[in-house]
Amino acid sequence: MAKILILGGTQWLGRTIAQQALGDGHEVACLARGTTGGFPEGATAITADRDTGGAYDAAAGQWDLVVELTRKPSHAKAAVEALSPHTEHWVYVSSCSAYALHSKPGAAEAAKLLTALDSTAEYTDEQYGAAKAGCEWLTVASRGNAALLVRPGLIGGPGDPTGRTTYWPLRFAAGREPVLVPDDEGDARYVQIVDVRDLAAFILRAGLDGRHGPVNAVGAEMPLGDVIASAQSAAGYTGTVAPYPLHRMEEDGVGPWAGPRSLPLVLPAGSDFAGFARRSDRKALRWGLVRRPLAETFADIIAADGRLPGADDDGPRSGLSADHETDLIGQLA
Repeated sequence: MAKILILGGTQWLGRTIAQQALGDGHEVACLARGTTGGFPEGATAITADRDTGGAYDAAAGQWDLVVELTRKPSHAKAAVEALSPHTEHWVYVSSCSAYALHSKPGAAEAAKLLTALDSTAEYTDEQYGAAKAGCEWLTVASRGNAALLVRPGLIGGPGDPTGRTTYWPLRFAAGREPVLVPDDEGDARYVQIVDVRDLAAFILRAGLDGRHGPVNAVGAEMPLGDVIASAQSAAGYTGTVAPYPLHRMEEDGVGPWAGPRSLPLVLPAGSDFAGFARRSDRKALRWGLVRRPLAETFADIIAADGRLPGADDDGPRSGLSADHETDLIGQLA
């Protein structure tokens, strides 16, 4: 049994890591403000505001593994300085958004990162990639390279708070005909979805094994059309579809990737994103990443929540509302 501290642990990925570690019989503590999601049952709750001094005092002690999830360099710096001397293994959960370029398919971990955001800089969402790069740099600088830097791509599965990976299976499961589906017209787009449960298992396994250095923890590379077909199959949808030419997106006010009035998982056109969802997964597979079939992920999404995530009067968190979809289909006719 290992003593594991998760810096976070109350939201989606962190909670999944905590629950899996508890299920494996480990002693788990989670340090967070505790204002969103609540602490996982069975974990020791350490309530702390990481923007204040002494935030890590209650976490003093020996740890076999610390898993850090922050996107703020100031948090990463303070945590690793306070806790690293008494921690055997350290995992920082970064992101493929930390890479400077996304144009080369098959790019591996040695690819150039964005200029690191300094720990004294104020964080904004627009600086997410640079902030993750900054957290990596600060972690490595303090640990003397004895840290695992996990760089996930698109994380999916039941409970996806962004709605990116849940939109398509739940839209097909809704059964409303026809379903507007993307048609890339030969301009091939790709998707790499790693199930949140598989990512959590890899973080724990590789962390406790003492792996060091960066690793792309990404899903299997799949053409967009195959991903949509997998969602349709998982839902058992046999109705009609309305292929939507992606070159119309800008004109029709349809966004790419995520957010309201978007086509989730559809990357912007052009070479700048040709490698965004085609990162090398070789190292992660060598280090023990096990990925369930995407169809299983989609089936579990449907079983867990038979409605559009975050749906309200304005539509889903990511994707098209019923009215927007109907309007677009009418324009196609």
